[in-house]
Amino acid sequence: MRVSTKTALKWLALGVVLYGVVPWLLGDSYVMSLTVAAMVIGGIALAWSLLSNLGGMLSFGHSAFFGVGAYVSALLTMRAGVGVLPAMLMGGVGAVVASVAMLPVLRLRGVYFALAILAYSVIFRVLATQWESVTGGSAGLASVPTFPTLLGMDLASRRGSYLLILTLLIVFALVYRFIRASHYGMALRAMHGSEDATRVVGVNSILLKASMLFTSAFMTGVIGAYNAHDINFLNPDYAFDGIWVILPVVAAIFGGYRTITGPVVGAVVVYLVDQLVFKSLIPVGHQLILGALLVAMIIYSPGGLVPLVSRKIFAGAGSPKP
Repeated sequence: MRVSTKTALKWLALGVVLYGVVPWLLGDSYVMSLTVAAMVIGGIALAWSLLSNLGGMLSFGHSAFFGVGAYVSALLTMRAGVGVLPAMLMGGVGAVVASVAMLPVLRLRGVYFALAILAYSVIFRVLATQWESVTGGSAGLASVPTFPTLLGMDLASRRGSYLLILTLLIVFALVYRFIRASHYGMALRAMHGSEDATRVVGVNSILLKASMLFTSAFMTGVIGAYNAHDINFLNPDYAFDGIWVILPVVAAIFGGYRTITGPVVGAVVVYLVDQLVFKSLIPVGHQLILGALLVAMIIYSPGGLVPLVSRKIFAGAGSPKP
């Protein structure tokens, strides 16, 4: 697919802003720390959206992939001496291996699949708590190795960790875009209309679902590994916390889970507004405002924030009405 010069310039300008202006503007400030935390949520939201939108599978158990990826990466660096960056990729592989145990539930649909995946996250949490000789049990793992220096950039600094998570999100978004535009994406969309009909014409729906589950698990596992090395601490209650499901789902729906950029934009907006505005207004119970905002968005623009803004921009540009 050819890209116009105008479109290429827009993406180039966006790259300059994200890689140059934002790190220079925020530096190692508190807002930068919040931005990094928001992008972690955005990474999970993007992986969740890929499984939900393309795979057609609603998941309440992405904390399982997040936690497994975090533990695999942390243990490889602490016990086997593996470098942090390779260990992060292995964390993603570990999440894929964990998702293999979930293959039997792929025949379930809707809320039944979501609840079954949620049960797996509880199982992995219990295993991490009980396997004290490896995971440290409920006490967890302290002094998890931090990011190295790469090409003169200290990835352990706030700027460095921001650039690392930003790069991961861009790579994941490109993978998402490639899958959606491929023949696999077309088959997945057709499967949403009628899974039985696509099976009749030779489409292996179970194989397609499994591939989306593995891809989503890998992305989430890498994000979990990144987070473990970013905070330098890990325990089962944190790694498998339900917050790694709730916030990403809220962010994805708010931003627009049927778009590629929506989940990440939604995460950044929701988290920053909640922490910088709502929390200062209502220190206790500020999530209530966030919930009301989400309800308002669903009612006013069911497609999410990104489609809403896009419509406003095109309308402002004087685009002809359909």
